[in-house]
Amino acid sequence: MPSGAERTRGGMRKRRWIIVAGVLGVAAVAAFAVRPYWAGKQVATKGVQRARVVSVDLVKAVKKPIPVDVDAIGMVTPISAVALKSRLETTIVGVHFEDGARVKESDLLFTLDARQIDAQIEQAEANLTRDRAQLAGAERDLRRYGELIGKGATTQVNLDNAKTQADILAGTIKGAQSALDNLKVQKSFTAIHAPFSGRISAANVKIGNFVRPADTAPLATINQMAPVYVTFAVPQRVLVDLRDAMKADTTKVVATIPGSSRSEVGKVAMVENTVDATTGMVTVRGIMDNGNETLWPGTLVNTKLTIRTEVAVAVPTVAVQRSQGGNFVFVIKDGAAHVQPVTVSRTYQGESVIADGLVGGEEVVTDGQLLLSEGTRVEPRSRKAGA
Repeated sequence: MPSGAERTRGGMRKRRWIIVAGVLGVAAVAAFAVRPYWAGKQVATKGVQRARVVSVDLVKAVKKPIPVDVDAIGMVTPISAVALKSRLETTIVGVHFEDGARVKESDLLFTLDARQIDAQIEQAEANLTRDRAQLAGAERDLRRYGELIGKGATTQVNLDNAKTQADILAGTIKGAQSALDNLKVQKSFTAIHAPFSGRISAANVKIGNFVRPADTAPLATINQMAPVYVTFAVPQRVLVDLRDAMKADTTKVVATIPGSSRSEVGKVAMVENTVDATTGMVTVRGIMDNGNETLWPGTLVNTKLTIRTEVAVAVPTVAVQRSQGGNFVFVIKDGAAHVQPVTVSRTYQGESVIADGLVGGEEVVTDGQLLLSEGTRVEPRSRKAGA
């Protein structure tokens, strides 16, 4: 029969179990009571996640004519350039231009001392006059002997001698005339004129300087300023298309001065007949009107050679994303973003020309791509009509 102490311990254990059971029951009732609240919160959270919308900028892919061009660095060279030199050993007596001025064709630039040549011309003219007088006398004798030989009043020898003398004097006159013409040509060298219009350099001589043909330094130089050449090199891969464009007269060359918005437009004048084997480049020469003298000989310029214009789909370059699988864009359909792989053939003025993947008219994302994945819902922040 249990003692009183054992009965006391058994009663305490029973009370503890009753207390634990009561606490568990209360916890179960409380959990059941808050279950709808937690379930509703989880459902609401999932709904928020499913309903997340990303704001993006959109633009339409546009199919339009796009030039096929090649960029290069070119140099401006004059079509005509001349170094003026003296053909005589004489003295400068006149300089008729300002240094660096624009000159026109046939403008007088330098005058040389011509006094010695003038004297030689006067002497040659006097000799020519004398020889003509002698020839006139010989011809009169020849006519006289011809009349006398018919009457038997002179001999054939006298007639032949008169004819010989007339022929000698005729030859002498031709020689004297040639000498006079040569002196007149020499006289023309004493006035130096501009052979074409252009810009003249500073004069290397002043009035009183002695000049001669053997001088190495020119009196001055003239560069033709309008039109001018722009010479540059392009890859050999564009040579076939370039030659076809030249036949069709559809080439276009734009030369722009670095750091300036000023430019000149022209066309291809010639293509070098060989390709540089070390670089694979071919030299091209464009001709520019340069009426405002925008391009200065010797200037380095940025050139853009347009070979042809082709119709292609273009999107802003910022719309094209890159991954390990290649290039792609996010195309928006029914308010959701979709990954569209594309092939980019080239870029032109901030646009990417799409060779494959787009047909034109699709809306592509230009800003906000970092928050997008396949199927993400989007709302347009802004829409542009086209690239």
